Amino acid sequence: MTADPLHDLDEEQLAAVTAPRGPVCVLAGAGTGKTRTITRRIAHLVATGHVAPGQVLAVTFTARAAGELRTRLRALGAAGVQARTFHAAALRQLRYFWPQVVGDRQWQLLEHKFRAVGQAAVRARAGTDQDAVRDLATEIEWAKSSLITPAEYPAAVARLRRDTPGPAEQVAAVYAQYEELKNQAEMLDFDDLLLHTAAILEDHVGVAEEFRDRYRCFVVDEYQDVTALQQRVLDAWLGERDDLTVVGDANQTIYTFAGATPRHLLDFPRRFPEAVVVRLQRDYRSTPQVVAAANTLISAARGRVAGSRLRLEGQLPPGPDPDFTEHDDEPAEAAAVARRIRKLIADGTPAAEIAVLFRINAQSEAYEQALAEAGIPFQVRGGERFFQRPEIRRAVSVLRMAGGRAADDDLVGTVRALLAPVGLTDEPPAGASARTQWESLLALVGLAEELVAVREGLDLPGFVAELDARADAAHPPTVQGVTLASLHAAKGLEWDVVFLVGLVDGTLPIQHAEGDDDAIEEERRLLYVGITRARRVLALSWALSRSPGKGRQRRRSRFLHGLIPDHHPASRIAESRTGGSKPRCRVCGSPLLGAEAMKMRRCGDCPSDVDMELLDRLRSWRASTAKEQQVPAYVVFTDATLAAIAEHRPADVAALVGIPGIGARKLDRYGSDVLALVADRR
Repeated sequence: MTADPLHDLDEEQLAAVTAPRGPVCVLAGAGTGKTRTITRRIAHLVATGHVAPGQVLAVTFTARAAGELRTRLRALGAAGVQARTFHAAALRQLRYFWPQVVGDRQWQLLEHKFRAVGQAAVRARAGTDQDAVRDLATEIEWAKSSLITPAEYPAAVARLRRDTPGPAEQVAAVYAQYEELKNQAEMLDFDDLLLHTAAILEDHVGVAEEFRDRYRCFVVDEYQDVTALQQRVLDAWLGERDDLTVVGDANQTIYTFAGATPRHLLDFPRRFPEAVVVRLQRDYRSTPQVVAAANTLISAARGRVAGSRLRLEGQLPPGPDPDFTEHDDEPAEAAAVARRIRKLIADGTPAAEIAVLFRINAQSEAYEQALAEAGIPFQVRGGERFFQRPEIRRAVSVLRMAGGRAADDDLVGTVRALLAPVGLTDEPPAGASARTQWESLLALVGLAEELVAVREGLDLPGFVAELDARADAAHPPTVQGVTLASLHAAKGLEWDVVFLVGLVDGTLPIQHAEGDDDAIEEERRLLYVGITRARRVLALSWALSRSPGKGRQRRRSRFLHGLIPDHHPASRIAESRTGGSKPRCRVCGSPLLGAEAMKMRRCGDCPSDVDMELLDRLRSWRASTAKEQQVPAYVVFTDATLAAIAEHRPADVAALVGIPGIGARKLDRYGSDVLALVADRR
């Protein structure tokens, strides 16, 4: 029996489902039933005779989501609707129209571009190690998704102030060589599928007429994540027509680093002034307590995306308040999470309904170990387990080969020195892939620090044996267990219980976002996505040190300000470190909220006494220092830290280290230069 498309819909969902053919924009918050709404809309259009199933093309971003759309549509009597990813739809169309436009010999699909990019890097005399090639491949994907050609690339990244995996001109040269190699071999990469599909429809009238006669109605899910290239394809599909339904939530835009932009979603009513705009804000996924936390977090957002935010309205019965917990170090945090998970499972919560979410994949090792020691089954989603990662296997091999040496007095120093040739530099590299692997190697050093603190006399062979034992323990049979995942990998999923861990400044928001307001706001949205994955129980935690016995040098994430109730123990712990009260503005006396305010020791709206000439000198010094060290400028100091220095004008080391963002390492490396620059202005 076919389900009624209009059955059991709330008022807003019904308005979206029954809106007339034409442009419709559904702003759908997390948990508000967007998939239900768009499948019901398609089924309603089919049932009322407005369109035949085969005339509908629905696109989304993952094969899993496309499969779910098809399954639901079949149950609603709309079998035959084409529900695909952008790339799958483009590949199908290209294969069909290629003989008409190009010829019988179809170009092959280049599914893995690593080798071709490596060859292009050799030709362009760029870095050819694995990390460099991977970062170059990612950057080429971003450029093509953004409709930026090799010739346009240097000017574009300069305008966008984008960090690049090498000099922009050299990246552009690799990009150009890659395109030439690919064309000579008559191969297409995944971005070419979209580029060629758009070009064929734009340049060949007969092809466009045949396509548009076949497909009359279009639906785009996750519209906040479309790239400029995907929008170009969508425009080519539409032509002059406007039978388009888009669904999205600007609050969940977390892929701008890959070329995605919410601009098309935000501009939809301007492009189609007659569009029906429906806001879905009733959250049927999460308890009111979880919804309140999500709303509080996103209400502090800034920028244009913030202006379009949805305020969720919880519809479920009440549940427990979100829990906030501070720990001395990462191992203690992981052990506490494992203990709580074990109790939840003992009390009847299925392990498959529990998730531990973190910002970067390198954080997973501590939780893999803690869960394994507690005998709790788990699965890592969206990435390899820690000890299976290529950089970790390579690192362990290096440590094992060096294990025959005499015992060192400084195991941590030995491990760091041995890992330096395989990628463990003093400062994080610029490329995303290289940085991810750097973080994994740094986690090995952190593990060495942790073990040295509790096992006297541990030498290098003993450390390698410990690594082997942990690797074995983290390879249980594949089972349905607790999910470990990065926040990006968790998008689109949900669990009864969610642990958000490692919530410290420098991790969330990530360090390389400092100084970039848009990047900081994307980090906020990433935490928002994490919070809205929880149905019933939400636990947020952080650790003040990486390893036991180290100083409490970390600060909990700035995004937690305003989330933690004043009466909560975690709030009182923080107050006790600041003399029993929250830090206050030195100008107006109000409580300080946010890392930048803490750094300046004043509210953002209070008068500033920044020494602009000193700030200019500091920026010039930072630029030359970064160039000399071949690192991005933010690695030396962020813009906010420079501004704080120019405002506080520290006279000595004690005053300098009092500025957040200046730890022992940066003091040793840059302290004398900074103090000399400040002294010149006194």
